[in-house]
Amino acid sequence: MATTATVGTLSNADEAAEHIARQAFADAHVGAVGLELESHTVELTAPYRRVTWNRLHEVAESVPDLPGSSAITFEPGGAVELSGPPHADVWSAISWMRADHEILTSTYRDAGIALASLGTDPLRTPERVNPGARYAAMAGHFGAAGYGETALQMMTCTASLQVNVQSGTPRQWRDRLVLAQRIGPTMAALSASSPMLAGRRTGRQNTRQWIWDNLDPLRCAPVEIGADPAESWAKYALRAPVMLVRNKDGADAVVTHVPFQSWVDGTVPLGGRAPTTEDLDYHLTTLFPPVRPRRWLELRYLDAAPDWWWPALAFTAVAALDHPRVSDIAAEAVEPVAEAWDAAIRIGVEDPDLLAAGHRLVSAACAVAPPELAADMEFLLERVEQGRCPADDFMDNVVEYGVERAFSGASQ
Repeated sequence: MATTATVGTLSNADEAAEHIARQAFADAHVGAVGLELESHTVELTAPYRRVTWNRLHEVAESVPDLPGSSAITFEPGGAVELSGPPHADVWSAISWMRADHEILTSTYRDAGIALASLGTDPLRTPERVNPGARYAAMAGHFGAAGYGETALQMMTCTASLQVNVQSGTPRQWRDRLVLAQRIGPTMAALSASSPMLAGRRTGRQNTRQWIWDNLDPLRCAPVEIGADPAESWAKYALRAPVMLVRNKDGADAVVTHVPFQSWVDGTVPLGGRAPTTEDLDYHLTTLFPPVRPRRWLELRYLDAAPDWWWPALAFTAVAALDHPRVSDIAAEAVEPVAEAWDAAIRIGVEDPDLLAAGHRLVSAACAVAPPELAADMEFLLERVEQGRCPADDFMDNVVEYGVERAFSGASQ
């Protein structure tokens, strides 16, 4: 799910808006799915200590060829991410991601490092180990804007399961974007696996989403969708502040509030030059709404979850958008909770309305799941019927084994 664009200098906001709109959606029939799964890396002999940057890469170099062709990258706090290419259908995407993740987990465990797929790091304080210029500039920008501590938590203590689905045909673009956003609180509640941060209970089931909600709303809030979704995304992107300006040595943080529109129309000069389409494309990668259009739709609101949870969660999210019968049920089921982000963050499926929506959604997905996913879907449905999410299972392990053992064994 990649695209290329012609690089050129932008002369005004209208040109920028047209460029954004062209990059927002693709005329593509639904079906293809891509998955991205992040996992915290935990040194088995010293769980409180973050794995060093060099050690992360040394182990990565020893990973055998991955059959699903997932790319291996690292987040600022040392979490490892598998980014799978688009596969023809959701079952293929899940099965190949599962195969790649098993190999990655085995390789790192042999090196004494566990992979923990949880929404937040429950043990360690925020610390950046990735020396990349992008993340240094990101820290500088957020710090100047008053979000420094939350941004450090976001960069170094969070992990997600990202589901990428096709935009659909042009007549489907708006409805699919709307539904993708409206199922967000329900899916955030179902996937919640982040009840702890830096060694303490937070009083929330989905602390990861709480962190994102407390960052700059101009780049992290849901998109307000009007009649034309491409135009809505362009307005959102042009209002969002510029985070960094790239240069030959890396990037410079922008430490004042400069909407991209102000740069492109010449009101506020940055870097001594006008922005290019390449600058604009990069700016779009610094925007983090719960659903982000990138010619396909990125669903960014699911917590990373252990192996016995994430395949069914991924299938449920995809079925809600791509399967006509499930989509109809999903639209009706989530109607009362389409904006219930606060409840999803705080108590998740303990909220009766979110639990009811989640039960209907998972039940509908179970009815269309392939046989290969039957056991995963039955497990998820059983847990939902019990009013449980991954955070509950994790806290049971914390009570029984302590946070260190629960964290380092979260992938088992």
